[in-house]
Amino acid sequence: MQSSVETLSPTRVRLTVEAGFDELKPELDKAYKTIGAQVKVQGFRPGKVPPRILDQRVGRGVVLEEAVNDAIPRLYGEAVESTKVAPVGRPDVEVTELSDNEKLAFTAEVDVRPEFTMPAFDSLSVTVDDVVVSDEEITEQLDGLRERFASLSPVERPATKGDYVTLDLVATVDGEEVPGGTAQGLSYEVGSGTLLDGIDEAVTGASGGDTRTFQTTLVAGELEGKAADVAVTVRSVNERTLPELEDAWAQSAAGFETLDELTADVRARLDRVKRLQQGVDARDNVLEALLAQIDVPLPESVLAAELEWRKQTTEDQLARAGQSKEAFLADQSKTAQEWDAELKDGAEQAVKAQLVLDAVADAEELQISDAELNDQLIRRAARAGLAPQDYATRIVQSGQLQGLVAEVRRGKALATVMEAATIKDASGNVIDLEQLRDDMTSPEAEVETDEDGRPYHVHGDGAVHYLDEDDHNH
Repeated sequence: MQSSVETLSPTRVRLTVEAGFDELKPELDKAYKTIGAQVKVQGFRPGKVPPRILDQRVGRGVVLEEAVNDAIPRLYGEAVESTKVAPVGRPDVEVTELSDNEKLAFTAEVDVRPEFTMPAFDSLSVTVDDVVVSDEEITEQLDGLRERFASLSPVERPATKGDYVTLDLVATVDGEEVPGGTAQGLSYEVGSGTLLDGIDEAVTGASGGDTRTFQTTLVAGELEGKAADVAVTVRSVNERTLPELEDAWAQSAAGFETLDELTADVRARLDRVKRLQQGVDARDNVLEALLAQIDVPLPESVLAAELEWRKQTTEDQLARAGQSKEAFLADQSKTAQEWDAELKDGAEQAVKAQLVLDAVADAEELQISDAELNDQLIRRAARAGLAPQDYATRIVQSGQLQGLVAEVRRGKALATVMEAATIKDASGNVIDLEQLRDDMTSPEAEVETDEDGRPYHVHGDGAVHYLDEDDHNH
């Protein structure tokens, strides 16, 4: 086989491949065997029909087509290896010559990883925020815990923000009750804004037994967008009382002997969360600094695929949330053009990062061990709420295993860059990468925040652990 490569652009090449028919013998033999098993010829057993008979019955062209379709991927792979190009997409193949018993020639145009100059990693220097846990943050976390142990007491006074009221309500449109718009004995926190637009204003100042009316726009159901009249009756007003900050409460609520011990634990947990965030910021800042020093032309097919994936992911998320793209853009105060520009910019940065980190991994000859891959599978399975084996099976069956390996390898490449870079906090202290690595690889490294902004992480068994309280699963 002969192959040559022609550079069409910094990110695309054309491979020209020529092979003699003797090199196609494995595929020709296979083609005759496959076709022979499908053709019935009197006097011959299935699969034992001689090639010359098959040529007469089905035509030599059918056999050649079958053999060529099988041979091209193999020959293309051998050409890629011999020319040392680095494809990053699917090739566009065109057969340019097929002479029976002589030769096969084809071209394959494919996007490739571009060449670029890598800066010295030790020239990179980044800064991250100091890790400081303030008394105000401690108080906020303790108050949040107190709120979850608050008690409700009925009061004979008008409702104010923070009270819990028991409500009956009926919503109507043009005098007809809205399907699902009637509720009785509903508990609602005044001022939370979690029920209907207008209800907070209606019940504020109302006492038990009072009935108020207001108008609201329905946001779901078959009458979505319609203006509805709502009659709300306050059955009772309940005042929320927070427990006192004392040793007895620390024991009953969180299992600590003293309030000081609980406070120290909250401080330690917040410190750990902030150090995890510091590690994330260090990683992101180092990558940003690295990319800023490199000019990389982006392969069009890879960029197009990344952009399409981002658009589809956004559309899927909006569909699951029951929100239209128009409503989403309105919430974000963005035009469709601005959103498209953001998506494109994000896609370009993502592709650039992939190309650069792949080049780092190749230059450093980084490999992923079975232990490292298993560790990632276990972590991701926990986040997905699946058993590790079930998650691994899903990854393999969906064809995503190679993508996961590539992602883990890129993470390892970035860690290599971080080890050479200078990372300091705002006070000028050099960040201890060993401690940072320990934090980032600990079970609590997978930190998220819920809708109330409360930090939590996911245990290996899938249980959620809030970092501002004792080990209670939620």
